[in-house]
Amino acid sequence: MPKLRTHRASAKRFRMTKTGKIVRPHAQKSHLLGHKSPRRKRQYSKLLVLTGKDARRLRRAAPYMKEKD
Repeated sequence: MPKLRTHRASAKRFRMTKTGKIVRPHAQKSHLLGHKSPRRKRQYSKLLVLTGKDARRLRRAAPYMKEKD
């Protein structure tokens, strides 16, 4: 049986925590920030945890993803 391939785009966008949760950054934080409030921009800086089917799908797409420091 051939090796499983990691979906490289997914590996670049997501990372795994030490406890095995998959996290991703918020969208809307790269440009056009002038009209957004400081609170909103600060909230975009936090990471989101993937849950349910999204997390399962990503584990299948990137089977060798390990935690990053």
